[in-house]
Amino acid sequence: QVQLVESGGGLVQAGGSLRLSCVGSGRTFSMGWFRQAPGKERDFVAAIAWSGTAYADSVKGRFTISRDNTKNTVYLQMNSLKPEDTAVYYCAAQPRPTRSLVATDYDYWGQGTQVTVSS
Repeated sequence: QVQLVESGGGLVQAGGSLRLSCVGSGRTFSMGWFRQAPGKERDFVAAIAWSGTAYADSVKGRFTISRDNTKNTVYLQMNSLKPEDTAVYYCAAQPRPTRSLVATDYDYWGQGTQVTVSS
């Protein structure tokens, strides 16, 4: 069983930056970040695996996903934040080596961290 704990969310003005962190308790191959705004479905944001990274079109050029395997931690650096980035951000993990953009492919989820971007 893998446990994931996110941190780093908060309130920031438009144009600002935040860095989310997700610490995992077990071995994982592929990690992802998803987000869910009120009344909306959970959407893919970014993923990382041995094969590389992937990003949603809405965050390309602004967000960067990275990982530190020595710390079992994955990060999401978010720059040039916009009010439409406001959501609860979830970290997800799966034990398979291929990265995925689909939420149902992930076996483990964190509790979520709120990101609010004011205009």
